[in-house]
Amino acid sequence: MDECSMELAFKDAETFDQLFGILQNDLTASLLNGETEDALKWFHKVNEYNVPHGKRNRGLTVMHSFRFLTDDKKTLDDGLRQAAVIGWCVEWLQAFFLVADDIMDASVTRRGQPCWYKVEGVGMKAINDAFYLESAIYALLKKHIRNQPYYVDVMELFHETTLQTITGQNLDLATAPTDRVDFSMYTMKRYKAIVKYKTAFYSFYLPVACAMYMVGIKNQEFHDAAKLILLKMGEFFQIQDDFLDCYGDPVVTGKIGTDIEDNKCSWLIVQALLLANKEQKAVLQENYGQHEADCVARVKEVYKALKLQELYANYEESSYKDVLNLIDAVNVALPKEMFYAYARKIYKRKK
Repeated sequence: MDECSMELAFKDAETFDQLFGILQNDLTASLLNGETEDALKWFHKVNEYNVPHGKRNRGLTVMHSFRFLTDDKKTLDDGLRQAAVIGWCVEWLQAFFLVADDIMDASVTRRGQPCWYKVEGVGMKAINDAFYLESAIYALLKKHIRNQPYYVDVMELFHETTLQTITGQNLDLATAPTDRVDFSMYTMKRYKAIVKYKTAFYSFYLPVACAMYMVGIKNQEFHDAAKLILLKMGEFFQIQDDFLDCYGDPVVTGKIGTDIEDNKCSWLIVQALLLANKEQKAVLQENYGQHEADCVARVKEVYKALKLQELYANYEESSYKDVLNLIDAVNVALPKEMFYAYARKIYKRKK
């Protein structure tokens, strides 16, 4: 990234961060009356704890994409704030998914702090809080962009993406039941379906597609071309996540990996089942999905014997090249540098 690009990225991040408090107040003002004051105080805590403390990559990507797609300075200046609002809506969507996902997975930490439902006094109230986080998206879109020509397209995109992500979560939960370990569905085909629907659509396609609609790009051919690249990036990103869940430093990643204990259909276990001999598969069958530390250690011993870290390193290189080749092959009028920038950002990430 050159000096000018770094300066713009810093400026966008500053604008983005300053907007959060304003949006918080918007949500409070829309429901402020004596009857709901206690609920609004609670929802303020929900927002503050769950929305602004991630890496903010998805939200900032809306702003960055809008810059890449906009040549006219006036359009850029007028639209950046709306792009930031939509970006925060993506972050609210992310918070909704994570609060719910942590309950379903019985996770312990998220972003270096206890999961919301684990906070004292929260518990299963977090289910209703997840519903609130989703509804906040549409309150903010209505207030800030309802008079824009892209309002309906963006709103429908959020609804569509939510359904896709919920579908992916269902595939994930159905593949990894909590009461037994059944490796029959731990196939690469099922794994890729989970990743595509649970992660790739909302993490990669949604932010860019929002910016495309903002600048008037509705042509399906253009969206299909972007989607092809971005869903591949999403797959790449999730496989990185799976690797970091097992081998990442919790101090850096901000969470304690529990994929083995949670019986997750992760890239590592799918690869292990493809490579393991009969004895190794028996060890995996006996120990995967168990919460005891020695069981987790035995699974990791099999991973080590199968040299999965080396396999991942080779995959990372080949997959990155595949993404670059997809970008090179784009034959519609979308800025290739936008896609190159996003690919470089996730390549060899540590968190």
